[in-house]
Amino acid sequence: MSNDAVIALQPASLAIWDSKYRLKTATGTPVDQDLEDTWRRVAATLAAVEAPAVRAQWEEQFLHALRRGAIPGGRIVSNAGAGAHKPATSTINCTVSGTVRDSMVDILDMVREAGLTLKAGCGIGYEFSTLRPRGAYVAGAGSSTSGPLSFMDIFDAMCKTISSAGGRRGAQMATFDISHPDVLDFIRAKREDGRLRQFNLSCLITAPFIEAVKRDQEWDLLFPANARELEDPGIRIVYHPWPVAAPPYRTNDRGEVACRVYRRLPARRVWDMIMASTYDYAEPGFILIDKVNEMNNNWFCEEIRSTNPCGEQPLPPHGACLLGSVNLTRFVLRPFTPEAAFDWSGFREVVRLFTRMLDNVVEIHGLPLAPQAAEIARKRRHGMGFMGLGSTIVMLNMTYGDAASVRFTEQVSREMAVVGWETGVELALEKGPAPIMEELFTVDEVMMAKRPRLRHDGIRIGDPVPGKVLLAHYSHYLAQFPSELRQRIAEHGCRFTHHTSIAPTGTIALSLGNNCSNGIEPSFSHKYSRNVIVAGRKTKEKVDVFSYELLAYRALINPVADPFAEDEAARLPVQFMDASAIAPEDHVAIQAAAQKWIDSSISKTINVPTDFPFDRFKDIYLKAYESGLKGCTTFRFNPEAFQGVLVKNQDLANTTYRFTLENGETVELRGDEEVEYDGETHTAANLYDALKEGYYGKL
Repeated sequence: MSNDAVIALQPASLAIWDSKYRLKTATGTPVDQDLEDTWRRVAATLAAVEAPAVRAQWEEQFLHALRRGAIPGGRIVSNAGAGAHKPATSTINCTVSGTVRDSMVDILDMVREAGLTLKAGCGIGYEFSTLRPRGAYVAGAGSSTSGPLSFMDIFDAMCKTISSAGGRRGAQMATFDISHPDVLDFIRAKREDGRLRQFNLSCLITAPFIEAVKRDQEWDLLFPANARELEDPGIRIVYHPWPVAAPPYRTNDRGEVACRVYRRLPARRVWDMIMASTYDYAEPGFILIDKVNEMNNNWFCEEIRSTNPCGEQPLPPHGACLLGSVNLTRFVLRPFTPEAAFDWSGFREVVRLFTRMLDNVVEIHGLPLAPQAAEIARKRRHGMGFMGLGSTIVMLNMTYGDAASVRFTEQVSREMAVVGWETGVELALEKGPAPIMEELFTVDEVMMAKRPRLRHDGIRIGDPVPGKVLLAHYSHYLAQFPSELRQRIAEHGCRFTHHTSIAPTGTIALSLGNNCSNGIEPSFSHKYSRNVIVAGRKTKEKVDVFSYELLAYRALINPVADPFAEDEAARLPVQFMDASAIAPEDHVAIQAAAQKWIDSSISKTINVPTDFPFDRFKDIYLKAYESGLKGCTTFRFNPEAFQGVLVKNQDLANTTYRFTLENGETVELRGDEEVEYDGETHTAANLYDALKEGYYGKL
């Protein structure tokens, strides 16, 4: 039997459910009386798209899956069946903007589209390296441009304005090509207090750049050349892949764009700037865009250049994806004992049901833009992942990153993937495949270059090939699946083009998962504080929480009289390690084991101690590249920059914050000390962050 039934939700978990996921009327009266009501609302809404004769049957099965640990993404839990109370919201977590083209009209159109998307509750990503560099001449205006970052400020202000009207801050991702002339400005952007704080930032890294770093070579910073530059013999022109290859840019027969080289820099200088900024400010992130596109199931019709705000969903222009996570802790049998085991049959059953549930969400997406609706209807992407991996590893008597845990991670990822794609074929036979499966795609030179095996199989330039065949037989990801399953996809298609993605699951894991570990992560700590956004407050609220595995250990093995006893850690089994005690190489090994079977991507943060050596820190990213990952993110506690969402009380107690008052007087407080300001009580650390980021005026 699962252990979960005997472990009550901790107060912090119930509070987050109440504030974020419990349906309420406009006046704040609860519609969901308890968590069971929330599950019944979601199950009924997702079953409503089934045929009337079987609707009641599926509703009961969906409810069973929800009770067993199938947890839809936050937008689904919050908004499914909520139309009478908040009709303008969406059940979709992840979107990417249309291409931000290099004209004022197009930029402002994208601001409008982004505003509507954020208003619906969706996160959104953009690529900004499509905009010409700072100082470039704009013929229509007769002047030079202020560059991509100045336009990012407009999106940032828009997002801040929209999110200030409610309790959920908008989420945005900005990606930027490592070859753009303004890439150094992008890397340094968050060193300026209060700037671009509504964004996560990630550099689009390519294999040629990494190889140039390794060989200490020069690196070209470039941008598509205009007609005047193309005719100037003093300007160096090279052909380079570019996300916008349409006129007025000149292209070659490989689709590469003629670009002006603005300057050359040692690749290691650019690399070191990225590493230094990430070490100090946890940004920019690192998206290996070559690997993303190489492994994309829709390789034959998409060029991906951005992701959703947390990076687990690389998406094409106007792409959209919904999320859901299976709580792995619910399948641990006899935890902490020598007979501890994982319930594989129960897990497969829930994955099978959950796949159908998430597919049904496409029918009730609520996306605000027609291109978004068309994109999700054509490909029917969803991203099923898991949460509680770190907690489950501890409960199975493994240590996060050891050989047994790496094997378990790969197995659980594989089972989720294979069962999901098997179910996708069954759904295609029952309800019809995703429309893209039946479309015909004419093979061209670019497709042939991406998949030379096409020619080997007798397919010629100009031949029309169904999408289901291009996906089943020429996707690098699906190549590892059983041949019988791939043949069935080629014959019948699949209900979706993408099935798996591992999201960070932050407040979902904290609330509905009773603070099981986030997504693929180990538990940050076993007793710590979480900074939570609260409607109407300018600072975050500090909430004390315990890890799920600690609650389970107390309930099942070793009850304690004082839950805050300082000596409890000494009495816990050795596998009770927190995130910063785990070697970075072990974090990467776990991510690589999962990524093999995840067809989208993984949101993962490698936590390192404040005193972690910089040279070792840089090696993490090279290891990520060599391990075939699609991206990498790290976090190092640095109070001079910001403290982050998850905070150890010891770190706050050991950090002093200095406040300067209007009269010039200074006040010093420990990070965990409480202070009254603007009619509310704050921790000194949270107040310091809010003041520095501009959420208040001066003291």
